[in-house]
Amino acid sequence: MSFKPWLCPSGRSRQHHGLAMAMVKLWESSSVAKIALKRGGINIWILRMLTNTQVSNPACYGIWLRYQSRTGYHNIYKEYRDTTLNGGVEQMYNEMASRHRVRSPCIQIIKTATIPQFHKKDIKFPLVFQKVRPPTRRLKTTYKATRPNLFK
Repeated sequence: MSFKPWLCPSGRSRQHHGLAMAMVKLWESSSVAKIALKRGGINIWILRMLTNTQVSNPACYGIWLRYQSRTGYHNIYKEYRDTTLNGGVEQMYNEMASRHRVRSPCIQIIKTATIPQFHKKDIKFPLVFQKVRPPTRRLKTTYKATRPNLFK
C-alpha cells in the first residue's frame, strides 16, 4: 500500500500554498503520518480550506516565519493584503524568493494571523487631484489660459 499524505490529519495545512508544498513539509516534519494513515486518519484541513473561500473580502494577514539564508537562520514578521490566507502565503513565498533568494523548502511558517482594521467604517478621504478633461478630443489643447482648480 502506498503512502497517501492527503489522507493524514496533518497532510494539508492552510499555512502552505499548495498540496505539493504541504506534502513536502509533511515528509520533513512528521514520521507519525504513516501510523495515522494505518489507523484511518481523515484530513480535516482540506475541508476547512475548501469552506474558507471568501474571494470578495480582502484582509491583512500577518505571517511569522523562520528562514535559512547563507549566513544562518532568521526570524521575521511580514504583512500581506489578500483575499485569502493562502494568497498571502503565496505572496510571502514569492517575495522571499525575489528579495532574499530563499527557496520555499528553506522557509518555515511559525504562525499566521488576521490583522484587524484600525480605522472606522465611515471614514472619508477627499478627492485631492481631479484632472479636468475636455469633453471631446477636438477641444484638447496643450496650453490653457487658466490654471486648473483642483479643490472645488
